[in-house]
This record gives sequence, C-alpha cells and structure tokens, in this order.
Amino acid sequence: MKLLRTLTVGIVTLGACVIGITPADGAVLTDRVATKAAAPGADFAGIAALSNCSASLVRYSDSQPADKALVLTNGHCYEGGFLNPGVVLVNRASSRSITLLRPNASNAGTVRASRIIYGTMTKTDMLVYEVTESYAAIQSRLGVTPLTLARQAPAAGAGMAVVSGYWKRIYTCSVQSTIYQLREGNWRWSNSIKYRQPGCETIGGTSGSPIVSTSTGEVIGVNNTGNEDGARCTVNNPCEVDAAGNITVDRGAAYGQQTWWIYTCLTNRKLDLAKAGCQLAR
Repeated sequence: MKLLRTLTVGIVTLGACVIGITPADGAVLTDRVATKAAAPGADFAGIAALSNCSASLVRYSDSQPADKALVLTNGHCYEGGFLNPGVVLVNRASSRSITLLRPNASNAGTVRASRIIYGTMTKTDMLVYEVTESYAAIQSRLGVTPLTLARQAPAAGAGMAVVSGYWKRIYTCSVQSTIYQLREGNWRWSNSIKYRQPGCETIGGTSGSPIVSTSTGEVIGVNNTGNEDGARCTVNNPCEVDAAGNITVDRGAAYGQQTWWIYTCLTNRKLDLAKAGCQLAR
C-alpha cells in the first residue's frame, strides 16, 4: 500500500507510516503547467494532501452547494492506522486537518474533518471524510471546487490520471483491466483497477490519490497500491486472483479501487448501508 516511505531527506517514519512531514521544499514534481484551460486530470483542481497520503475534495453527482463537503482518500490512510479486514467505520468522529490545493499545486488553505462518513479496507480501500464547511463556503474562502465521483466503473482502455496532492505529481496512463480480486497481506479487494504501464508507476505517498478520467474529469477510483518487489500476496506486493482462484504476480504493477459503489448505498445523498443493492462492505 502506497503509504509514504523514506523517499526524501528529513522524513521521520514509524513502520510504514509517516509522521509530521510535507513534500521537500513544497516541490511540484510534474512538468505540466496548470492553465485555465487545463485538460481533465492535468492540474490539481480539487486535489488535497494529508499528513501521510493524498486525497481529493469530491462531490456526488447531485450534491448541492450548501451540503457539507467530502474528502476522499484510502481506508489505509486513516489516522488511526490500517483497518483490519472486516472493519467498517461509519459516522466516526474526526478532526483531521486537510490541505487543499490550487490548480497550479500551490496550497489554497486547510479544511478540517468533522467525521468519517465511511471507511474500510474490505472489498475496496476507501475513506470519505465530511468536513466542517459546505462546498459553497470552501469555494468562497479558498476558491476550491470539488471533483465529481463517477457513477460507474471505468472501462478498459479509458484514459486516466493519478493526481497526488502529497507529492504534487501527476501520473498519466490508461486503465489496463479490472482484476477480479487483489490480495495483499490479509486484505482482499474486488474489481480492482489495474493501470497500463508505462506512465502510472506510483510511489509511496500517492495512496488516496483520485483516479481522474482524462475525458470527463470525474473520479473513477482511488489509487492504493502496487507490487514493489515481485513477492506473492504480501504487504506492498499484491497479487491478482481470477475467478477460478489462479494467482498472478506482476512486479511493478499499480492498482486502484472502486469508488462508484457508494452511489448504491445513498438515499438523498446520505449513506445507508442497509439499502437494498448496497455494494459496499458493511
């Protein structure tokens, strides 16, 4: 899982996690220049950074300006540490500070979480914070607008960008395929998004980055892991499992997880895990 490791001078680590760090010198690790006419996924509009991961300011397709804003990241980026298989956080209090970026990757300012709407590392690797301010208030105070969560899974061949608010770096490639099951340590993720390489060789700190469609600008998934060493089904070395149980290891492959399932569990923009047809783990 792409939590940050010792990649720059001055980082203090605890296990696989990172404590109290920011990208060295605030460097922007991309050769893309943000403009008002930037193509989808080509700038940092709506992108956010956490203390140890990347994130994004997101909205549902029918969110209203007065709604409290949402921030998307990975379940394994939870401030309390990795979530055990089968654990689901719903309506959990949080006061996490989140940095929002401008399209040119400079810091726009911070928002603060009030609660975790949903968080898990089971079936998908996703965590959604609700913050204390509305979309309208954030737009007025910081000039930041959200990305929209897509209502469907991405198709193979779809153009995509992994936009990291932690490293202020953009990776561009396309969706290679959907993996029946991805195994990493004790975790199992369904219908994982595999990236076509080269282009999306993600690194530690890119966890929680939105996977942005380069055609629609919508968030089609959330980046979470990659096979670093070629090992089989271990932490930081996920393996692919097909419907028949056959296991494949693809060293260097990178993956993201589904986010559209949240729509199957919404009633009037509120999460209801008991709703018929809800596809999220509960």
